[in-house]
Amino acid sequence: MLTSGALVALSDTLLTDQPQPAAVPRTHSAKLWLPQRVVFTPDALDEEFGQQILARVSAQNLEVELLKSNRLTGLRQDDVRATYRTAKNTLAVVKAPAGALRLQPTPPSADWQLNLAEGCPAHCQYCYLAGSLSGPPVVKAFANLPQLLANTASYEQPGRVVSFEASCYTDVLGIEHLTGSLAEAVRHFSTREGAQLRFVSKYDHIGPLLGLAHHGRSRARFSLNAEPVARRLEGGTASVGARIRALRQLALPTGQGGGGYPVGVVLAPIMPIPDWQQHYTELLDRLQAALDFDCDLTVEFITHRFTPGSKDVLLQWYPNTSLDLAEEGRAVKRNKFGGLKYVYQPEQMKAMKAWFYTEWQWRFPNAPVQYWT
Repeated sequence: MLTSGALVALSDTLLTDQPQPAAVPRTHSAKLWLPQRVVFTPDALDEEFGQQILARVSAQNLEVELLKSNRLTGLRQDDVRATYRTAKNTLAVVKAPAGALRLQPTPPSADWQLNLAEGCPAHCQYCYLAGSLSGPPVVKAFANLPQLLANTASYEQPGRVVSFEASCYTDVLGIEHLTGSLAEAVRHFSTREGAQLRFVSKYDHIGPLLGLAHHGRSRARFSLNAEPVARRLEGGTASVGARIRALRQLALPTGQGGGGYPVGVVLAPIMPIPDWQQHYTELLDRLQAALDFDCDLTVEFITHRFTPGSKDVLLQWYPNTSLDLAEEGRAVKRNKFGGLKYVYQPEQMKAMKAWFYTEWQWRFPNAPVQYWT
């Protein structure tokens, strides 16, 4: 478990641009996230699934605080960094509000968001949740999960497979040992012929997913990146090597001890770091060596981008970051609501896209590219 002091040391070390040792790929698994504080709201305890989460948390010998109201308190501290550390060390088990039943579209990743939880235990310095979720970045697990899963049936459409993304606001695998939510979702979608569950993770604790009769209706994806990016910017996660091992294990046929899942790679966020072609070539070579058998594989390419709001939050969370957040030299991309984000220049994007498509397609000719963004 990461103590508050260890979190400070972790972030301050990872956020400086210190010289790295020789680029020998790391292979360590992620440590299980064991929060210092676990709270349950009364509404959550009224749910049968909330009681199941309580049993899981208790089995980890974590102290549990039963709140007297459904309002979360005690998260905000004297400054932003202290608030960040407190929130990142807190699991709150709550009942998702009624608004959670009104699903939001989430192209190009999937048709609809299906949030099993909100907030993430990892410490990625480019975190896309920064500025997206209100309040301190506490991890909230939803106790009324069966209701959320049943609600997806109303979004299915005859004649096509509708996809539901479970990883928009959390890393579901990173908290699975405490919630059991992901396995529950996999079991649910195994019965839905017209739907597919999609999730993505930077963790490698896949044991609860092996042996589930998913019937090919859940696609397990892993977020991968070049070794220097993962080392410097993805604190608290499994090594790239461990993620690739987990991807292989889930993709292997069940007859060979695997999970038999459709799988995917989310290569993100792509950054044109020094010698980027070399580093990403090494990553793709490692992936090719691991997936040396026929499997149902897809890839998604996502380049690094940020908004003014996310930049402000990230610099408060990680004041010593070496992440490139310079607006100069970036192109501005606006959405239909007038919001803007900073992306790479068109010519640079075009060159990177051509390179990644070529490198991917000759290695994995039968694994479609779902999108580039």
